[in-house]
Amino acid sequence: MQNELTLTTPALLFPAISLLLLAFTNRFLTLANLTRELYARFQARPDVKVRGQLRNLRYRMTLIRNMQFLGIASFFACVLCMFLIFAGLGDFGRIIFGLALALLLGALAISMREIQVSIDALNLQIDDVDRIAIPGAEGS
Repeated sequence: MQNELTLTTPALLFPAISLLLLAFTNRFLTLANLTRELYARFQARPDVKVRGQLRNLRYRMTLIRNMQFLGIASFFACVLCMFLIFAGLGDFGRIIFGLALALLLGALAISMREIQVSIDALNLQIDDVDRIAIPGAEGS
């Protein structure tokens, strides 16, 4: 038994991919603003911690670029799949739809990694706060 692939099947991914691309873009814009702030701070007063944060942000921006690339490629593959189905090439359409799903999985996997790196960076900052002694605070 072969699964029927119609034009509506790949079209179902459009809203999901669009929302993911919007979320990826928002993450990128936030990181870009933070990078500019940290860069200005580093220019005014070079600091090893700020340099480390900038390295972390560079890595995260690379991850986000890859997430966006795979998301766009998945979107492209969905449209191509629809075109192939429309042209009567359903077998090729199924292959391309599988590729679209694989690309989307790749984007989501990278997104999970980026969130992990983000949380690690936040934990480092919180750990730094925990090491700072506050005068008059006993048992901290």
